[in-house]
Amino acid sequence: MSNDAKYTLADAIEKLPADCYDNPTARGLRWLARDVAVYAAIVGALIWTDRWYLLLPLWGLAALAISALFILGHDAAHGALFKSKRLNYLIGQAAMLPSLHLYEAWVFGHNRIHHGHTTRQDMDYVWHPVSPQEYDAYTPLGKLAHRIKWSCLGAGVYYGHEIWWNKMIHYEGNPKLRPLVRRDRLVVGTYAAAMTLALLAAGLAAYGSIAGAAWMWFKVFAAPFALWNYSIGFAVYVHHIDPAIRWHRRRAWTKFNGQVEGTTVLHVPAWMNFFYHNIFLHVPHHVDMRIPFYQLPRAVDALREHFSHVLVERRFTLSSYLNSTSNCKLFNFEAGHWQGYDGAPSAAVRSEAA
Repeated sequence: MSNDAKYTLADAIEKLPADCYDNPTARGLRWLARDVAVYAAIVGALIWTDRWYLLLPLWGLAALAISALFILGHDAAHGALFKSKRLNYLIGQAAMLPSLHLYEAWVFGHNRIHHGHTTRQDMDYVWHPVSPQEYDAYTPLGKLAHRIKWSCLGAGVYYGHEIWWNKMIHYEGNPKLRPLVRRDRLVVGTYAAAMTLALLAAGLAAYGSIAGAAWMWFKVFAAPFALWNYSIGFAVYVHHIDPAIRWHRRRAWTKFNGQVEGTTVLHVPAWMNFFYHNIFLHVPHHVDMRIPFYQLPRAVDALREHFSHVLVERRFTLSSYLNSTSNCKLFNFEAGHWQGYDGAPSAAVRSEAA
C-alpha cells in the first residue's frame, strides 16, 4: 500500500468524534468484573476436571480469558480504561498478572517504542521483519528458528521468546526505568510463586502425590500460559503483518503510514470478540491510544468515512491468516515488499504487477 503523503496523523485524529474518548469508571469496572468472573470460572473448572476432552477446550478458553484481562490491562496502561491515573495503574498491574507481564517494561516497550514507531525499520520491535540480507547472514540454526517463528504455528514461540522473554523478563531498561522494572519483576515473581505454591498444595491434597501436585500446577497454570502466548502472538501478528502492509525505512516513515496504513481493521466472529474486546479494530487504537476498547467500532466508522482508500480492512478468516504466513517471510526494504525465502515477491505483489 502506497503512502498518501498529503495526510498526517493529526488529520486522522481530527476525524474522531469527541465521544470516542468517553470512559466512565463504572463501565470499566463492569468489564473488569466480567472478565475476572470468566477467568475464575475457567480456573475452577480446570481444578475440578482431569478429563482430556474437557481439559483441551478449557485450556483454550483459559488462554482467551487471560487475553481478555490483558487487553483491559493494555487499555489501562494507555490511560484509556479510566480517567483516574491511579486506577489505571492499579488495574493495569493486576490485569497483567495472569500473563506474567512486567507492567512498566511493557508500558515502555509498547506505548513508547511500538506505538511511537509502528512498522518503522529498526525501531518497532513487534513482529519486525527480517530483510533478505539479514536472513542470509543467519546461521543454519538461526534460519530454522526464523522459519518456525514465522510459520502459521509459530506465533506463540515468537511472542514467548522475542517479546516476553527478551523484552520483558530479561529487560533492564535505562537508569530511570530500571528500579520500576525490578520492582515489577518482584511483583510478577511473587504472584507466580504464590500461584505455584497454592496449586502444588491443592494438587497434593487432591491427588496425594508429588506427581499429582505437579499435574495440578501444569493443567491450571503452565498450559494456559503457554497457550496465552499463542493467543497474543497471533493477535499482534495479524495487526501488523499482511501482504498489503508495507514496512518503511526510518527516513521514509511517517506517523500516518505507521499508524493508519501500518495496521489492520479485522472483523472477527462474535465469540472471538467476547474475549478480544475489539482489539482487532486496530487502526483507531493506533491513531489515538486513548480510545477505550468499547469505543473502537465508532472510531472505525469515522475513519472509514475519510480514509477508506488506505485502510486495510476485511473480515478475518483462517485463510487470510494462512495467506499472510505463507507470503510474509522476509521484507525487502529496498523494493518495499514482502518476499519468500526463495527471493520471489509475495503473491500479492505478483498479482499487482500482473
